[in-house]
Amino acid sequence: MTRNIPVSLEINGDPHDLRVALSDSILDVLRDQLQLTGAKRGCNQGVCGACTVLVDGRAVRGCLTNAAACEGEAVTTVEGLAEGLTLHPVQEAFVEAGAMQCGFCTPGMVLATAALLSENPTASREDVVQALSSNLCRCSGYQVIIDAALAALETGVEIGGEAGA
Repeated sequence: MTRNIPVSLEINGDPHDLRVALSDSILDVLRDQLQLTGAKRGCNQGVCGACTVLVDGRAVRGCLTNAAACEGEAVTTVEGLAEGLTLHPVQEAFVEAGAMQCGFCTPGMVLATAALLSENPTASREDVVQALSSNLCRCSGYQVIIDAALAALETGVEIGGEAGA
């Protein structure tokens, strides 16, 4: 018998009181309970990065991050970056650069880029390559993804989408 426990999370700015199994990952909760399908279930072993979400602004693997351990934390998915119909500057940069390819890796790449911008708004090209190196793109479109991340860096945005230093 699975034991469910109550967990309070802030997801994309909204409070959620949920019941989760002790074994549930944050990816399970996002996709199965909240129908937020931006984070993808790829390898389910933390290798591909398709399930990347932000927990208190840090990029984490959703498939490996225990939902109960996120109690009281703010979780941001790719759906939560936009403000209404206005895309976050990182999302906009990916669109403008044509960094979408098949789209499977895109949410993880966008969130990894947003986390990098928040942590290091003066990141170099090498920093971008390093930050995105653990997110796999099976379409082999890394150059346009790196270009998009660099374009987003030039905007000086922070995770909240405000112009920053």
